[in-house]
Amino acid sequence: MDKIDRKILGLLQRDATMPVAEIGRKVGLSTTPCWRRIQKMEEDGVIQRRVAVLDPVKVNVGVTVFVSVKTNEHNEAWMRKFSAVIDDFPEVVEFYRMSGDVDYLMRVVVPDIAAYDSFYKRLIGKIALTDVSSAFAMGQIKYTTALPLDFALVVDDDK
Repeated sequence: MDKIDRKILGLLQRDATMPVAEIGRKVGLSTTPCWRRIQKMEEDGVIQRRVAVLDPVKVNVGVTVFVSVKTNEHNEAWMRKFSAVIDDFPEVVEFYRMSGDVDYLMRVVVPDIAAYDSFYKRLIGKIALTDVSSAFAMGQIKYTTALPLDFALVVDDDK
């Protein structure tokens, strides 16, 4: 990856629908070499997919809940089972295995508290959990899908 690739990624993170010709113009390349770079980054898995970012309120999932889970089960089989259970819940939009006091952390989006209660009841009906703690977001202060690119390893293209 070089500085041009990083610029391309920055543009795509802001707007994945931007035409390749425009991206090329903004990074100083013609369309074909720019397209080749994008294809290479897709093949290498740097670009995993291109998606539309939706307004959660307009699609009726405006309530965000951070769900902390503790378990007494700390083995590979249980972790695989828990992951499979979570895969069946579209309300879970992020799911992490954690260090520290909490074993797992989920970000859940739902229309309202009643929908979260329904989610919770279905979840505990599918798998035994030691402790589940829910924190409702009162307001979103910052949200982005764009990753910081300042840390991306860049080949010195001046040599």
